[in-house]
Amino acid sequence: MKNQAELFSIFQKFYAEIQTQFNVSIRVLRSDNAREYFSTPFTSFMSQHGILHQSFYAHTPQQNGVAEHKNRHLVETARTLLLHTYYLINRMPSSILHDQIPYSLLFPTQPLYFLPPRVFGCTCFVHTLTPGQDKLSAKATKCIFLGYSRLQKGYRCYSPDTHRYFLSADVTFFEDSPFFSSSESLPISEVLSLPYIYPPSDALSRPLQVHHRRHHAVVPPLSSVEVPDDSSPVLPISPSPALSSTDHLPIALWKGNRSIRNPHFVYNFLSYHRLSSSYSVFVSTLSSVSLPKSTSKALSHPGWRQAMVDEMAALHSNGTWDLVSLPPGKSTIGCRWVYTVKVGPDGQVDRLKARLVAKGYTQIYGCNYGDTFSHVAKIASVRLFLSMAAMCHWPLYHLDIKNVFLHGELLEEVYMEQPLGFVAQWESGLVCKLRRSLYGLKQSPRAWFGRFSSVVQEFGMLRSEADHSVFYHHNSLS
Repeated sequence: MKNQAELFSIFQKFYAEIQTQFNVSIRVLRSDNAREYFSTPFTSFMSQHGILHQSFYAHTPQQNGVAEHKNRHLVETARTLLLHTYYLINRMPSSILHDQIPYSLLFPTQPLYFLPPRVFGCTCFVHTLTPGQDKLSAKATKCIFLGYSRLQKGYRCYSPDTHRYFLSADVTFFEDSPFFSSSESLPISEVLSLPYIYPPSDALSRPLQVHHRRHHAVVPPLSSVEVPDDSSPVLPISPSPALSSTDHLPIALWKGNRSIRNPHFVYNFLSYHRLSSSYSVFVSTLSSVSLPKSTSKALSHPGWRQAMVDEMAALHSNGTWDLVSLPPGKSTIGCRWVYTVKVGPDGQVDRLKARLVAKGYTQIYGCNYGDTFSHVAKIASVRLFLSMAAMCHWPLYHLDIKNVFLHGELLEEVYMEQPLGFVAQWESGLVCKLRRSLYGLKQSPRAWFGRFSSVVQEFGMLRSEADHSVFYHHNSLS
């Protein structure tokens, strides 16, 4: 209850639940003299349902002994585990009920535990069951166990890293490992016993020393560190005992001395000043052309604008979409431009490439896409093919099909917004009904492979039963 005004609505829900679940009625309500119990809606509700409202004197909680005794029972069990405690207390024998279990009396036909009880606050890992996850991504999320769900068969867990609550029955528990280690909190006596702090003048005369809580050595970027000569003395890297660690200092004393570390750790080991002249020219060539961050900036650049015009010409020549009015009940997906700098083998900029891709992550399964699996050649098939070509002295050809996905035909009904920068004034209210498998759609790889498979089989090629991505053809000369 966030505020006192919610008391009446909560009591109404509780009254309805008692009648529905247990077929009993409330006869007497005993409370203190709080104003919310004597409001007009609350009083009229009590009168309509024949409920007697008894109140006791101020500052005399002993007159409401049953409720106060149960509150004391809960608080003394664990102040911070109230939600977890009531779950356990309701499944423990009670002396008031002649050593019977309260939950078994209320629900005699249900089992006592739908799930095995676990240690509160222990470390647990909630398994990720969402389809479409990356194969290399983590399969579970580290969480802290909070309790049980009342309406669903699952454990309640919380991830401090993602700030998300999880309700799942597929959880692995480490009940001997608390999530928060007791060593992380320091006693007050250790915080107050401050060591000697060197004055600023003494600290400035010393070499720069960076201290981290985990005591990992941090290598600064090579581009910002001067390489000493061989004749220069080597400074000791072990700090003095007084400054060996700042873990025992209050945060106000060491917060201002923290170093700012680059989040990309590879920069600590890579730099450009050691590159040869040829590689330096190559790097400078790559850096000479910057990728536009918006469509308006790309259209203002003649090179990127021409690349976008070429992409639109290729899309229109392949009949990628038809401009239609959006049918009722249908939704559209968005699109965006992706820009790439193509570099030749000599390190020079070959061309600027712009590609229009659909925002496939907004598609809905069963609505505008279905199956997405597409065959990929097995590495064993590639090795076997190369071995046969080497033994039989076959010539090998490798080709790159331009705009390969645009040759696939869509079977689903997909509508897309018109691309930015190429919307005519008299066509502003129309959308693109896709006919070809545009880049970014979830079903594009499958549509392209289906079209490719049907075309090559029309030329008399046979598909291998061992690997459906391999096609072969026999003739009289072989």
